[in-house]
Amino acid sequence: ANFIKERKPKLLIPPESAGSSSSVTVIKGGVLLLECIAEGLPTPHLSWVKVTGNLPKDEPETENFGKVLKIDQVTAADEGTYQCTASNPMGRAKHEFHVHVEEPPRWIKEPEGGVYSVGTNLVLLCEAIGNPEPTIQWKLNGMPIDSRTFRGRISAREISLTNLQLQDSAVFQCEASNKHGTILASANVNVLNIAPLILTSDGENYATVVGYSAFLHCEIFASPAADIRWTKDDSIEPLSTLRYELNKNGTLEIKETKKEDSGSYACWAANSVGKRAITANLDIRDATKLVVTPKNPRVLKSHSILLKCQSEYDAHLKHSFKLSWRKNGDKLPVNSTEDGRIILDRDTLFISSVTLEDQGVYTCVASTSLDSVTAESQIIVLDVPDPPEDLQLSENQNRSVRLSWKAGASHNSPINGSIIEFEENRWEPGRWQELTQAPGNDTTVLLSLAPYMNYQFRVVSVNAVGRSQPSKPSLRYATPPAAPDKNPENIRVEASEPNEMVMKWEPLKPAERNGPGLEYKVSWRQRGVEADWNEETVKKHSLTLRNTPTFVPYEIKVQAVNNLGSGPEPNVTIGYSGEDIPDAAPSGVSVDIVNSTLVKVFWFGIPRDRVRGHLRGYKVSWWKTKSILDGKRHHPEKHFLTFVGDRNYGMIPGLEPFSEFRLTVLAYNAKGDGPESSPVVFETPEGVPEQPRFLRILNFDKDSITLSWGLPKKANGHLTGYILQYQIINETHEIGPLNDVSVTNRSTLSWKLSGLSSSTKYKFYVKACTVKGCGKPVTEEGLTMAQGSK
Repeated sequence: ANFIKERKPKLLIPPESAGSSSSVTVIKGGVLLLECIAEGLPTPHLSWVKVTGNLPKDEPETENFGKVLKIDQVTAADEGTYQCTASNPMGRAKHEFHVHVEEPPRWIKEPEGGVYSVGTNLVLLCEAIGNPEPTIQWKLNGMPIDSRTFRGRISAREISLTNLQLQDSAVFQCEASNKHGTILASANVNVLNIAPLILTSDGENYATVVGYSAFLHCEIFASPAADIRWTKDDSIEPLSTLRYELNKNGTLEIKETKKEDSGSYACWAANSVGKRAITANLDIRDATKLVVTPKNPRVLKSHSILLKCQSEYDAHLKHSFKLSWRKNGDKLPVNSTEDGRIILDRDTLFISSVTLEDQGVYTCVASTSLDSVTAESQIIVLDVPDPPEDLQLSENQNRSVRLSWKAGASHNSPINGSIIEFEENRWEPGRWQELTQAPGNDTTVLLSLAPYMNYQFRVVSVNAVGRSQPSKPSLRYATPPAAPDKNPENIRVEASEPNEMVMKWEPLKPAERNGPGLEYKVSWRQRGVEADWNEETVKKHSLTLRNTPTFVPYEIKVQAVNNLGSGPEPNVTIGYSGEDIPDAAPSGVSVDIVNSTLVKVFWFGIPRDRVRGHLRGYKVSWWKTKSILDGKRHHPEKHFLTFVGDRNYGMIPGLEPFSEFRLTVLAYNAKGDGPESSPVVFETPEGVPEQPRFLRILNFDKDSITLSWGLPKKANGHLTGYILQYQIINETHEIGPLNDVSVTNRSTLSWKLSGLSSSTKYKFYVKACTVKGCGKPVTEEGLTMAQGSK
């Protein structure tokens, strides 16, 4: 290899004999191919650059290992100088290609023909570009125009003729040429002189609705151009107000039509050659009107909504009237959708079990052959908020942390608050509890936390519709332990036996423990007796003391303690040891007689230390021993009344008159009744008798009657006699004055009444009497003296 001589690059194509540069011409839109082939040792590397002109946006495409530069779809921007360079360590060789881009002719402006009137002027323009610049030649009917004999003016870009005549009608052509091609454009020039021709039929009928524009057509062909005017009904004055607009093609536009625009119209066309006219009839119909109700309703999700489209339209348009519904611009199908959940029935739209997707603008579209109108109503669906998202914890402290979140969609009902819940897995895993609330649309809150808890949080948003589903839980947040912040509450003493005392309290909640190893230090001492406190620490929430004196007061304290310390100094609670039944009976029992059935009992309460518990009250017992009237003794049937509280008297009602009773009093507490007092004997005085057992009529005659009656059920004393009463009852059941007859013989059980009137109806009474008075009467009525029967 050392004997091989290295040499610098040498271009083989283009050969060096061709010089250092060459020219290349390419047609616009074609393909540019530039080739460089070099030899040398080591083998030269070929590279391409554009020396002048705008650089291509992309790297030029190369082929054959970089020997050929290729550009497809050549444009004018590709024109310029390109250089290829062959290089190796021994040197380099270069060649420049001067690229020229040419193109065939193309039009910028083509001549345009048309119809011209006699006496008008004609100007035809023609302009083309190309590379090389094309030459322009004008032709008349296919033959080159001789400028010496042509009566108009002619230039490379323009031909003009003045005062056109009928014989000037011809075909003018413009020809553009360069070495790459030729293009030709023609313009037909017709010079005419005719009276107006009205192409629109005479007597056309038009219709539109109030407020719309009406278009009456009058299409005209004329040369010279015709003057056009419209008239209405029998008027000869042309229509000229702002509401009437005459278009270039002869059409009359009547804007914002009114009912009075109905009628017959005439279109007049005239030029120098002649005059023509046609008529047109216009009917103005009532515009279609729509209202959709309810307007923009707000409906709860899962509820139903009914939209009603109320319409008014011209009776002449009845057969073309149509209704349809759209949602957010898209047509709703006529058939029911989604298993009947959305139902269209002509002018009604019913949606049951509304979903959030049903929200939108619902448009009722009414169309006739003459107009189309719409009315819309926006359904706003209300729902509970979407769950909050993206819960974040910050500002971490031992007993607080800041919770932030992103509110979910409120679904058209503003969020008026958020509920923050927590779950901790040390004491009550899986149980979510409310911790606090955030007002309004706040999305952050500083949470107060308890020690020794392993929290996670979630948020529930609330609006007027209801509560959202809870958010996904936050990350866990553990707080360090601490000594208790509080002591147990509701400290009380319960006892079922006289010589024991059970101290109980409400245990601390899990969130109040503050740390591991929770216990309760219980302290107690007998009030006013012991100076030193007795203490015991327990894990449960009760402590039983045995062999305590009966019902004595104790001072009690309960303090929470955990592995990190004790709670605050506890308050002292007073409790009593177990009760026993009272061991003394009331004294000084006495009875005051109020009347024959009521007495008042007095007593002296037992001493407090003999109650041996909390005094509940006193019980009074009594029983009947005999009747004073007949001396008959009775089997004792005890009755009692309870008088609650610390009192020393009571009323005993419902006693039997004229009887002997015995009575006792006792004290009672929660454990039971104490001993009874010694019986006190008392007697009730006489009372009034009860009703006689019956009243009957034994016989009667013309003016008298004999009555018979029975003894009272209970005499309640020594009977002194009876009182008979009678009164007249007339046909209207009005009762006359009461007449009394005294029967002073207590053993008499019948009596004859004389001096009664015949043909008269009477009512009779009888009642028994004692020294205390007379009782209630028993009655008999309905005797008519003339009939002698009831």
